[in-house]
Amino acid sequence: MNVITTFKEKRKEKQVKYERKMLRELSLEILKKKANECFGQFFQTGTMFAASLEDGCVDVAIESYLLGAKYSKFGYYGETYESVKDRCYMEEKHLVDILYDFLLYWGNIGDNNFVNESLYYACEQYVAYWWKEGFTKGEKRYRLRLH
Repeated sequence: MNVITTFKEKRKEKQVKYERKMLRELSLEILKKKANECFGQFFQTGTMFAASLEDGCVDVAIESYLLGAKYSKFGYYGETYESVKDRCYMEEKHLVDILYDFLLYWGNIGDNNFVNESLYYACEQYVAYWWKEGFTKGEKRYRLRLH
């Protein structure tokens, strides 16, 4: 008797396999270091509370990295960086909003509009940095035919 698999299952399996390959190139130390660089000025470092904020930043960084890696195939096939970035604008904006809301809620920043605005820009830069990292590493893997 044959086992019947659907196209969706096969696609999901292939996507998970690719994401695992991409995540091998990331290190947790680098993720935490970048989170502290970007958001250390907003929160007290060294506390247990800051560690949980750091974990949330790392989660969003991984998602952003994988999003960039997912869209890197378009760059490999000849699209410019800007046009590929425009393709996933909504998904990237969603990640920025998630990170910003998370940091506002758990970070106890307050009602200072200047700080809130600078935090939002920091979130945008953070997500854009990890998206670009995933994009360049994914494009490199495509060029080396390691996908």
